[in-house]
Amino acid sequence: MEKDAAARRTGKEAAEQPNVIVFFTDQQRWDTTGVHGNPLGLTPNFDQMARSGTHLEHAFTCQPVCAPARSSLQTGLYATETGCYRNGIPLRQDLPTLAHYFNEAGYDTGYIGKWHLAVTRDKPVPEHLRGGYNYWLAADALEHTSDAYETLLYDNDEQPVSLPGYRVDALTDAAVRFIDKRKDKPFFLFLSYLEPHHQNRRDDYPAPDVYRDAYTGRWIPPDLAALGGTAHQQLGGYYGMVKRLDEALGRIRDALRSLHLTENTIILFTSDHGSHFKTRNSEYKRSCHESSIRVPAALYGGRFTGGGQIRELVSLVDFTPTLLAAAGIPVPGHMQGGSIMPLLNGGRSDWPGEVFVQISESQTGRAVRTQRWKYGVTASDTAAPPAASADRYIEQFLYDLYADPYELTNLAGFDSHRAVSDHLRETLIRRMLQAGEAAPVIEDAPAITSGQRKVDEAEINL
Repeated sequence: MEKDAAARRTGKEAAEQPNVIVFFTDQQRWDTTGVHGNPLGLTPNFDQMARSGTHLEHAFTCQPVCAPARSSLQTGLYATETGCYRNGIPLRQDLPTLAHYFNEAGYDTGYIGKWHLAVTRDKPVPEHLRGGYNYWLAADALEHTSDAYETLLYDNDEQPVSLPGYRVDALTDAAVRFIDKRKDKPFFLFLSYLEPHHQNRRDDYPAPDVYRDAYTGRWIPPDLAALGGTAHQQLGGYYGMVKRLDEALGRIRDALRSLHLTENTIILFTSDHGSHFKTRNSEYKRSCHESSIRVPAALYGGRFTGGGQIRELVSLVDFTPTLLAAAGIPVPGHMQGGSIMPLLNGGRSDWPGEVFVQISESQTGRAVRTQRWKYGVTASDTAAPPAASADRYIEQFLYDLYADPYELTNLAGFDSHRAVSDHLRETLIRRMLQAGEAAPVIEDAPAITSGQRKVDEAEINL
C-alpha cells in the first residue's frame, strides 16, 4: 500500500515536470527573423513565439563552427574545455551532457537529426558516442548522409532509416511521432536540423521546390549588400530553407497544442552560428562578425511564457544551465554559462556585460562583444590545423557597433580608439582566464593615424 502511494506520488511529480524541446537550426542568421527586422515574412511562428514568450534579443554563439558550438550547448562549457575546439574532434565521453542530466531527473530523452560530435561522418554513431540520449534517430554529419529530398538517419540499433519528404519535414514528422508517444511522461527532445546550412558537396542552399526562387533578389542584409560574397547567388535558397524551418516550428507547436502540452512544454529555439556568405573569409562562418556569431533565440512555456524581451547579451553556454534550471534540475557548479532565469524578474546586476567567443579552423582567434564594441584578436602564428589556443595574439578587429552596426569599418590600430582597445584587451584576457585558458600576450594592431574624434572615457565601458 505504501509502495503504491509512493509510486503514485512519483508519477504525479513526474507529470508535473515540464517537457523540454530544443529546436536547433544550423547556420541561421539572427536577421532572418521578423522580430529582427527581416521584411520578407519568413518567420511568423518564431516571431509569435518570441513576442508571447521570452525573446533573447542579443544571443550569440560561443564558437562559430558546427561541432564546437554543439559541444558547448550539450555541456555548458566552452569548446576549449570540451576538447572539441574544431570540427573533426569527438566530444569527450567523460563529459556529462544535457541528456545525462535529464535522464537522471527521470526524463525520457531523445535526439533527432544532426549530431556532429562523433566524427563518424556518414557512418552510424555507436551508442557510447551519442551523449547519453536514450532514443536515437540521427546522423553524425547529416549533410553527408542526406540531401534535400533524400533523408537518411540511423536508429538506436545503428540501422539506416530513410524518411520521405523534404528533409526539414522528415525530421519534423519524426519529432511529432516522438512527442505523441511520450505525451504522458516528461520528455526532453533535442531536434537538430541541418537547414539552413549549405549542402556541402555542391555548395548550394537547397530550399523546398515551392520556395526555391521565391525570395531571390528580394532583400539583402546591409553587410552582404556592401561586401558581396555569394549572397546574390545563394540567399534566395537560404531564405526558403528558413521559411520551411519556421513552418516546422509551427507544426511542433500545433502538435503540442493538440496534445494539451503547450504550457507544460518549454521550447528553446536557437542556432549554432550564423552565415556571412563568404564575405569575411573563404567559408561561411569562423569569424567574430555578427553575421557569424549572432543567432535568433527565444523560449516559450512555463515561466518563459510572457517573459518579454531580454536585452542582456547571452551566449550558447548560458542555454545549458537555463534549461536545467527551468526543469528544476540542479545546475552543476562546473558549468561556465549562467542561467537566464533570474533575468526574467527584471535583470540581475552581476550579469556579464559582454559575451566571449572562441574562433577556430580559419584561425585561432578570440573576441569579446559588448553592447557597443566588438574586439577580436588572432594568433600571431597559426598552425595548420590551428591549435586550441595560443600564447600570443595580435589585434585584428575593432568595431563601434553604435556607429557601424554592419561592421564595415575596422578601427583596430586607430589612435583615436587606442583606449577602447586597451580596455577591451583587459576584458578579453579576463574572460579567457575565466574560461580556463592561460593569459596570453596580445600585441597592438599596427598604429593608424585617424581623423576620427578620440573616444570619451565614458564611452569605453558601453
